Amino acid sequence: MASDSHDELGFKDYKPIFEWILHDWSDEECVNILKNCKEAITSQGKEGKVIVIDVVINQEKDEHDVTTTKLLFDALMMVLLTGKERNKKEWEKLFLEAGFSYYKIVSSFGMKSVIEIYP
Repeated sequence: MASDSHDELGFKDYKPIFEWILHDWSDEECVNILKNCKEAITSQGKEGKVIVIDVVINQEKDEHDVTTTKLLFDALMMVLLTGKERNKKEWEKLFLEAGFSYYKIVSSFGMKSVIEIYP
């Protein structure tokens, strides 16, 4: 993507859902994308949410093979793109920096977790 602002994505017309997107981007770029999402879902006076379907590294609860695969994806993201796989604290930091007040991980299945983020 050639732009640094991500505002041309046109979030104003729909509820943002990101599946395996944010792990492609650096923390700074994710915060920028999420700020635009927050602005879009609150600009019309309605409360909304952003749904993120992505990797959440959880070495304590995940099976060894799942953790190993997630960490290999982490290395892949760092080598090929500017992104990375994140743990719960790293996701929380991004959400708070983008101005969101609440999030919850509603389900985890294999490599992916569903995260709901609220303004």
